[in-house]
Amino acid sequence: MFRKLILASVLSLATLATAHAGQQYVDETGFAVSGYDPVAFFELKQVPVGQKQPHAVPGRADITAEYNGAKWAFSSEANRAKFLADPAKYAPAYDGHCAYGISQGGKVPGNPNLWRIVDGKLYLNITPTVVGFWESDIPGSLDKSQANWGTLESADASTRSWKAIDDNKGTYSGSAPVAN
Repeated sequence: MFRKLILASVLSLATLATAHAGQQYVDETGFAVSGYDPVAFFELKQVPVGQKQPHAVPGRADITAEYNGAKWAFSSEANRAKFLADPAKYAPAYDGHCAYGISQGGKVPGNPNLWRIVDGKLYLNITPTVVGFWESDIPGSLDKSQANWGTLESADASTRSWKAIDDNKGTYSGSAPVAN
């Protein structure tokens, strides 16, 4: 009886977690975070606000996992294992959409090379110009995005490509994921 109760509780929590997940942003690569390794962000040296962050680490096409209805790529088996142990810790906020866009009331793509970790959570933004707006008031932007997320989360994921935006030229070199 006790095991059935625990199993029912776990299944109930899993269903609840899934019910609250929005559609993950997936671009033309077919991968979440455009094929970059979500765990690797937490291993990169984050720079102070106003400075350009290091480029995201490309994942490998042969090291992948499924989460939130999307395929994710990783640069190593170790990073894949870390992600699978706690995917909510490593997946970017707002299902990979631009944090500033969410604060302004819309879902737009997140550029994985325009990132910042705040209070242990990964946030992406769409263009360098938008990063400036977001970083001018990160706490205020996060308050607005949290308030808006409740109504935006269930909306369809963005279908736009962040690479197609002229302002993103120079924010990336090559593409991800990489072949082994």
